[in-house]
Amino acid sequence: MGRPIDARGWIFEVRDEEAATETWLRIGNLTSWNRNESENEETADTTTNDSEGYYEQDVMQRGATIEVEGLYAQVTTGTPDPGQAYIDNEWTYRLGADSRGRIRWRHKTQNVWVLWDATVTPGEQSGGTNDKTSWGATFTRCGKPTTAAVAGGTT
Repeated sequence: MGRPIDARGWIFEVRDEEAATETWLRIGNLTSWNRNESENEETADTTTNDSEGYYEQDVMQRGATIEVEGLYAQVTTGTPDPGQAYIDNEWTYRLGADSRGRIRWRHKTQNVWVLWDATVTPGEQSGGTNDKTSWGATFTRCGKPTTAAVAGGTT
């Protein structure tokens, strides 16, 4: 029997589409995440008289989102967290066909990344007098997900 895995062990990275070589930026300081594999799903009612009063359907479209939330982060030099900064300053401002980017995610115990082509919607930032500043983003999958092996195994 398997053991449950810690929610804090999930890693989320975005691809820097501006970099000359393949560069992935970890999204740091996350406090929660939510993956919804039924977001944007569409179904067709296939109920007929032959269904004998029982509902039937076919799934016509699959969709998914990942919402990440955390604390707005800066490293000690005053430079923002690379993943958060890329989302806030680059990806968020792209429109049309350019609005798509790449996100990958996995648990630290897994040796395979799940990759999505996606769009991103920035989350709200807020905070009170004695709070830290919040940060978040929602990624909406575009197309079918793919996978890739983790280079060098799990870490």
